[in-house]
Amino acid sequence: MPHIDCIEKTGQMKKNQEIFGKCSNPHYHGHNYELIVHVTGAIDPETGYVIDMKVLKDLIKVEVEDRMDHKNLNEEVPEFFDRIPTAENIVVVIHQLLRPHLDSNHHLKVTLFETPRNYVSYSD
Repeated sequence: MPHIDCIEKTGQMKKNQEIFGKCSNPHYHGHNYELIVHVTGAIDPETGYVIDMKVLKDLIKVEVEDRMDHKNLNEEVPEFFDRIPTAENIVVVIHQLLRPHLDSNHHLKVTLFETPRNYVSYSD
């Protein structure tokens, strides 16, 4: 399961304090996310795979880890220049980054854990 460290910043302190509480730190705050990518579909009779795990692993590394790991999402990841990097928005962006690289017959579900008990999922 990939592990993603990232930092997010929220602006307008008073409103942010009301909405985000301790996560409204003006000097950013970070999370250590865990990512699960589910790909389902028909098993290819020739390979025995739905998808080659090495191909999926490499895709996640290039499209997600290299782009987001140990980054300030607000300032270093273009998808979050105008979008608050909540877990909900992050999981949608990850889905959008991976989807074009998969066969149209595959079903994609992305789950992002903020803590072992707090997570979000997005699927097509």
